[in-house]
Amino acid sequence: MIGKLINFSALLLGTLTSPTPSPPSPPTTNIEKGPCHIFNSGRSANCLGQQLGSVPWKQFPSTLEAIDLSYNRLQAIHADDFLQLPQLRILRLQYNNISHIDDDAFKNNTLLEELNIFNNSLQEIPATALTPLLNLKQLYMSNNFYKHATLADSFSKFVKLKVLSMGGPLVMGLKKEDFQPLKNIRLHGFAIKCSSNLSYYEPGSLEVIQTLQMGFDMAIDQRPNALIDMLRDIANKKFSIIQFRNLFEFMYYMGEKDIFQGLGDISANQIIFHRGKFNENLLKMALTNLQVSSIKRLTLQYIDFARSPTFVDSGAGSSITNLALDNLDLWYISNPDVLRFDWRFTWFNKIKQLSIQYVYFNSVPCDAWVEMEGVKFMDISNNRLKDEFVFNQQCVYKGTMPNLHTFNMSSNELASLKDLSLLTREFRQMQVLDLSNNKLGSAEKSRDCVWQQNLTRLILHHNKFESEALRCLPITLHYLDLSYCDLDQLDMTYFKKATSLKELLLSGNKIKFIPSKWESPSLQSLALDGNSFGLISKESFQDMPQLSRLRAGNNPYHCTCELYVFVQDTMSKTKVNLTDWPWNYRCYHPEALLNTVVSKYFPGQVACDIRLVIIICVATTTVVILILMLICYIFDLPWYTKATYQIIRAKYRAHKEKAAGEPGTFTYHAFISYSHSDAEWVRDELLPSLENNRNPYHLCIHERDFMPGKWIIDNIIDNIESSRKVIFVLSINFVNSEWCNYELYFAQQRAMGKTFSDIILVLKEPIDPSSLPSKYCKLKKMLSTKTYIEWPQHVNQQAFFWEQLKSVLGKPTMTRSRMHSAKSRTSSVRSISLMMEDQRPEVSMRNRDKEAEPKIEIIKRNDDLSNDKQIPLEQAIEGLIKVFHSYSSKEGDKYKLSKVELKSLLETELKDLMACANDPKGIDEIMSDLDENGDQELDFQEFVVLVAALTVACNDFFEEFCKKEGKKAGK
Repeated sequence: MIGKLINFSALLLGTLTSPTPSPPSPPTTNIEKGPCHIFNSGRSANCLGQQLGSVPWKQFPSTLEAIDLSYNRLQAIHADDFLQLPQLRILRLQYNNISHIDDDAFKNNTLLEELNIFNNSLQEIPATALTPLLNLKQLYMSNNFYKHATLADSFSKFVKLKVLSMGGPLVMGLKKEDFQPLKNIRLHGFAIKCSSNLSYYEPGSLEVIQTLQMGFDMAIDQRPNALIDMLRDIANKKFSIIQFRNLFEFMYYMGEKDIFQGLGDISANQIIFHRGKFNENLLKMALTNLQVSSIKRLTLQYIDFARSPTFVDSGAGSSITNLALDNLDLWYISNPDVLRFDWRFTWFNKIKQLSIQYVYFNSVPCDAWVEMEGVKFMDISNNRLKDEFVFNQQCVYKGTMPNLHTFNMSSNELASLKDLSLLTREFRQMQVLDLSNNKLGSAEKSRDCVWQQNLTRLILHHNKFESEALRCLPITLHYLDLSYCDLDQLDMTYFKKATSLKELLLSGNKIKFIPSKWESPSLQSLALDGNSFGLISKESFQDMPQLSRLRAGNNPYHCTCELYVFVQDTMSKTKVNLTDWPWNYRCYHPEALLNTVVSKYFPGQVACDIRLVIIICVATTTVVILILMLICYIFDLPWYTKATYQIIRAKYRAHKEKAAGEPGTFTYHAFISYSHSDAEWVRDELLPSLENNRNPYHLCIHERDFMPGKWIIDNIIDNIESSRKVIFVLSINFVNSEWCNYELYFAQQRAMGKTFSDIILVLKEPIDPSSLPSKYCKLKKMLSTKTYIEWPQHVNQQAFFWEQLKSVLGKPTMTRSRMHSAKSRTSSVRSISLMMEDQRPEVSMRNRDKEAEPKIEIIKRNDDLSNDKQIPLEQAIEGLIKVFHSYSSKEGDKYKLSKVELKSLLETELKDLMACANDPKGIDEIMSDLDENGDQELDFQEFVVLVAALTVACNDFFEEFCKKEGKKAGK
């Protein structure tokens, strides 16, 4: 509003710097190189500010219609300068140093409509040069150096003239005949400038002027009464605007005469006092006369206001009580005391629209709010107001501002939404509140807000809002502007409550994402442009059923399928109109699509159709699974996988056992793999031939040696790993057995990386290698490359078969189990060995005839035992148990022998067989050898090992003794 009025003032005085002659079109190539820019298809030339000393007429095409030569150094206009421009309609020459214009300078420019020679050095009005310009509509020739404002008679021919500004700083006054040529011309705007020291004014000088807008730029410091004559000359005429500029330029009016007494006769819509000095007396004179005038708008701008030293407050009411104005504008007043120039605010009582800007007042007394009962629109923006300046907790605001509809408090330093809500909650009719460009938005100062329920429009752009502060906003709003408020996220709680919100502006914030379910049932228009989110989807607005306008450009969009689907759905299916589509929508990510217009982003159908993607994925997965199943079926992969897993487990267990220090020798000489159908042959033929001989083999078969309760696979792997060799009894039944398949595969895997000599193939019946399944590739290879042993059907050939098998098995050596037995046996038998060694020296000292006596006695005793048929084996076992428990029950655990109990048993029961029975060191060694679990006690099982070892040792001794006696008898 301020800018518009200032521009109007400049227009009347011809001071516009360089208005654009016409909307420029794309520039064309210059006809001739030069300082001016020729554009608009050769119809316009811009030579502004080129420091030209003369008109560059050689560059101008004859088609020119508008030329701007302002702000140069031109000193004269010659006849040839515009001679070849018959189409010229606009010529701007302001702000040069032109002191002379040839009389025929414009003789060929009869179509000229606008001529601006404002602010030059002309000594006189160029009436002769202007005579041909009968089509002139706007003539600006003020601010030159001519001393008189008298117009030539030729001006009466300018019947099309609408705007005229004239005069200058050397015009000392106005005469009655100065404007006589204009008496029949109806102007739109007329402005006259005179000297700052007006010397004379003849009454009637302005009487002939007919215009809608009148501008005076003259100081009446020396002749203040001239204002009375001027007002009388323009009385009884209708004006839209009358402006007085620098009415008192150097001093305040101190006279008592009312120089505004003719203001009541003026018929104008608005009167403007621009610049100048006002005191209380002068302002009071103006306002007193305005009370009785028809003027509806008063503007005081750039006024130097001062209190009158002679003004006395009598305590009576203000004299300004009936100032009924539609608009009162107080802008750029130097002293805020102007607001209560007579120490009252009653002059605001009947003002409908009050605008106070750039006055910088620092308080609003309580009575001010009471007096402004007629104000409907109040603008107190741009005053550096703080919360404490406008809100006083001591004031009672109830019933104040009863007619206020719109309140503009923008561009101040307000920070508390709570204080503003308390201030305005009593303004019952207020519907619009502008709080933009303040310091609002702190969560701490935005709590416990209580707003007027009629408030429907709230403007808050250019503040610093925190998300939590949104909860302090009124929920009755229809329009909310939160643009440029540094919001980085949205509080959905407020929008759920604001059920009447129809238009929301969130442009220029830092919002990083749009919530997927944003509930706002009444929202119709939404602005989200200039934020920081890159993803947007139709789900974000599905809970906004009334949304019809969306502005969401200038965001760093990620060009993805989601964005593409949103755009396609919005443009084709929904009623939402993207108001800034398409140029403000560009891709920011991925890098390959940087700055690509979103409307030109077309991803593949497969990439964005989720149903198609699912179908393709399911179909592809199905095909892959079928192919894998086929491969597995052909190559029997599940079987190999399962078997390999078991081998790995077995290898891992073997590694752990090795790390635990367990012996690495074999438990069995051979593992026998055979089909259940061949079990009879194995039991009746194979086992007796290999196990029942002088040097037996220790063989493993599943029927006898698999550990009960253990998984079969583990039994197979463990026993193959514990066997030096593996014998496969091959037959048709073997090939058809699943468990035999496992055993063969595990044996192959064990032999991998070594030789296959550990595998012995025994063909119980003939087999065709070509008939074997594909998974027996190794077996096929071994049958074709490795020598195998066939079981002969003739009995006389079977002896040779067993010799072949034994030779392949090798000489039977001590296995792990036998070593374990030998260990116990060695430990136990050590006593017997000691006994024998202790006794043999004694025997050697006797004669040889007596050497055999003890032995014969023992043998005889042994024969007696063997021939005693009245003591069965059960009685021996029973006796063994009774002996153990008779000693174990003496102390401690009654089921175990302590060292003391063991010593007592040995001394009592085995003193004849064990020479170490009385040796403590020997007892310790026996205890250490037999105590496998290290508990320093012997249970029955450990005790039986001792008895078994002694029994075996005795048997071996007697057998050896009998053999020696037999040899002696033979001799």
